[in-house]
Amino acid sequence: MGINRREFIRRTAATAAGLSMGMMAPGMTVKNGLPYRKLGKTGLEVSLITVGGYHIGKESLTEQESITMIRTAIDEGVNFLDNAWEYHDGRSEERMGKALRDGYRDKAILMTKHHGREPKRAQQHLEDSLRRLQTDVIDVWQFHELDEMKEVEEIYSSGVLDFALKAKEQGKIKHIGFTGHHRPKVHLEMINRGFDWETVQMPINPMDHHYLSFTQNVLPVAVEKNIGVIGMKSLAGNAVLVKKGAATVEECLRFAMSMPISTLCSGMDSLKMLKENIETARRFKPLTEAEMTDLLSRSYDYAQGGENEWYKSYTPDPDDNW
Repeated sequence: MGINRREFIRRTAATAAGLSMGMMAPGMTVKNGLPYRKLGKTGLEVSLITVGGYHIGKESLTEQESITMIRTAIDEGVNFLDNAWEYHDGRSEERMGKALRDGYRDKAILMTKHHGREPKRAQQHLEDSLRRLQTDVIDVWQFHELDEMKEVEEIYSSGVLDFALKAKEQGKIKHIGFTGHHRPKVHLEMINRGFDWETVQMPINPMDHHYLSFTQNVLPVAVEKNIGVIGMKSLAGNAVLVKKGAATVEECLRFAMSMPISTLCSGMDSLKMLKENIETARRFKPLTEAEMTDLLSRSYDYAQGGENEWYKSYTPDPDDNW
């Protein structure tokens, strides 16, 4: 006999609450009012909120506004910075490199991402990122945007993992991870093929819980293997829950922060938004099971089919439905 919608939500909410309550507490500290968590097996301790790199390169922000945002975040205690080789044709990395002058680099844990699926391209992306970011070492270097199973095969067979390990031995990078937001099975294949991944980045939001869920399928595996989880897409990329009045920004951030992630990467368009998100992290309290059930209930209808998580709607393989 099937279960009704209300019972389904209740059960999945209990599962989500079990994840948050059972796995989050270890490794969490508070400094100057801002929570920090261990980034898995890396040994690093990172702020609960991470400055997303895409938005700081947008043309709607001047270079000086971006620099001010990055330095303000660091001054407020945020120590983890996100970026990627391709963001705005390198402008995001260039702006961040300028922001990290004058001693700010020593206060930050720097992460960037690349699209190298084979050694030659990975090497070029790494050299570009080091130059733009004006640094000798990248703390966390992630294979970016793994969407298809054929990319997993290419990464594991092309020699690019050996290149990454060599770059680590040479001191150009410290830790290796990967990202993606298309299909949970791609993440699981990357993890289960056997490479010792240190970080993984994935969508964490209320709608994700209902459709092709990284929260339910990938997060427990990553936690079990002590891989540092970087949450992203807390508003699902288009903030539909907020726009429709189904949830507030703070509720969505709290949902992600209530999961056993190490940090939440948040794209912020202004200094005002940056300060608001930092304050949300400062006053963070995990959602109770009742609060989580209510939020998941409100998000359920918007999650069906994945259209409101646009990054899940792209289907390169017509048989790819998991």
